[in-house]
Amino acid sequence: MTQPAAISINPATGEELARYPFQDAAALEASLASAQRGFQQWSQVPVAARVEVLLRMAATLRANAETMARMTASEMGMPISQSRGEIEKCARLCEWYAEHGPAMLADEATLVEEDKAWVIYEPLGPVLAVMPWNFPVWQVMRGAVPILFGGNGYVLKHAPNVMGCAHLLADAWAQSGLPEGTFEVINVTPDLASKAIADSRIAMVAVTGSVGAGAAIAAQAGAALKKCVLELGGSDPFIVLADANLDEAVKAAVTSRFQNAGQICIAAKRIILEAPIAEAFTARFVEAVKALKIGDPQDPETYVGPMARFDLRDELDGQVQATLEQGARLLIGGEKLEGAGNYYAPTVLTDVTPEMTSFRQEIFGPVASLIVARDADHAIELANDSEFGLGGALWSTDAEKAQRLARRIVSGAVFINGFTASDPRVPIGGVKKSGYGRELSHFGLREFLNVKTIWRDRS
Repeated sequence: MTQPAAISINPATGEELARYPFQDAAALEASLASAQRGFQQWSQVPVAARVEVLLRMAATLRANAETMARMTASEMGMPISQSRGEIEKCARLCEWYAEHGPAMLADEATLVEEDKAWVIYEPLGPVLAVMPWNFPVWQVMRGAVPILFGGNGYVLKHAPNVMGCAHLLADAWAQSGLPEGTFEVINVTPDLASKAIADSRIAMVAVTGSVGAGAAIAAQAGAALKKCVLELGGSDPFIVLADANLDEAVKAAVTSRFQNAGQICIAAKRIILEAPIAEAFTARFVEAVKALKIGDPQDPETYVGPMARFDLRDELDGQVQATLEQGARLLIGGEKLEGAGNYYAPTVLTDVTPEMTSFRQEIFGPVASLIVARDADHAIELANDSEFGLGGALWSTDAEKAQRLARRIVSGAVFINGFTASDPRVPIGGVKKSGYGRELSHFGLREFLNVKTIWRDRS
């Protein structure tokens, strides 16, 4: 009998790349014990020495960038030029926390008289991170860098189709001087993942993934009285008002919607156009989408690679066909591409309305939905008519109006004359069914720490 395993398949060819046997209960116990030992050692390492590890990790990532980028392109189909950018972004993340993190961990004075009380930040323990496949290096590093810098441990349960990336990251941390076990990779089935969540050695749980997965894991963590940070689905509005710079808005919308084959949580998924510019924007947008190069993710000229999994392509096509049956119009694409790979044609749907599938559901693939709003107020109403609230974008040349409207969008972030992105200088996270808690900036560091008050001579 073949041992159950996580299987890595190249979505550009359908070729099996590797099998990673799932751990049994004894192997999981060994991993958790290793993680606890690693945390006990790492939590006692001075902050200045942690800074040095982060700087070495940045150097290690750059030294191994091509290997890691090739693995990402092979395992989940991200075009190599985008994969290389992901690795460099992770290196810069390490450097940012190395520079700014020590001040975030410093003791803080309070408003108590005579400086009798202050707040300190202490590590909690190993954090279990359940991570997705769509950015298999950045999604991990986005949480791991502040979690580890704070003195915690990191136990990674990565998506089964990108275990090669998981092990490359573990090797990089080891090369950078992180104590053994402090960054621990586990490869387990859902029943043993639940056992890990309940284990007393796991202090917190961080999840990036679907709403269903987040809800299930949060329920298990709640039963064990453990805090969760959840970054779940998104259906970000990308609002283009009548006074927007259309050339720049079109360029940003195409990038936001179609990079990484549209497999991004924070991305332009519902493109809401104020009526006076809807026709002009649509024409330019469709022409730009037609120009995108689809192909082998290992080719530096490729912009749209394959979708990561064949089942997800089927699900996406079902959403597209349902939206068309509901009355939307197809301007380009709308079909699986023939051949061995898992490609879906870049697709533009128009005349999309709030009752349709591509408006109501998260669309995780190279499909754009164009929605027309009567005016700016109607655009905000449409933007907020969603169970998600992760990010959003708003385009206007009127800065004051744009800032006023941005405050009315219910989401974790709004980018004016830009598109949603993650950056260590600002927090990322959502509201409603997009989750709770924050990553990045000082918020993402302190989410995973014990915020302790010390008060002396209180009378």
